[in-house]
Amino acid sequence: MSCPPCPHCQSEFVYQDQNLLVCPECAHEWNPSEAEAETEDAVTVKDAHGTPLAEGDKVTMIKDLKVKGSSLVLKVGTKAVIKRLADSKDHQLDCKVDGVGDMMVTAQFVKKA
Repeated sequence: MSCPPCPHCQSEFVYQDQNLLVCPECAHEWNPSEAEAETEDAVTVKDAHGTPLAEGDKVTMIKDLKVKGSSLVLKVGTKAVIKRLADSKDHQLDCKVDGVGDMMVTAQFVKKA
């Protein structure tokens, strides 16, 4: 039986221990049936150029964005780090924006840095 590579370090030296798969290189343990369910439920969000985004990616604003309820404007080139992807109609990215803090941003107004 061939085991899939480790989802954390992509190691090929994975072995099965009862109902869990174990990676000896990074010590990550996971249930393969739960991992398959997570990938099916995963949210796919793409930036303005069609590049898929993931948690931890760095993005930059491609146009000036007004912040609702504030006089603040996020200028072109403002950098942010994606903390969480949301399956939402309006704001798909929960980001930490440089100089501003945490806020939700629409994916069509950013590009992957």
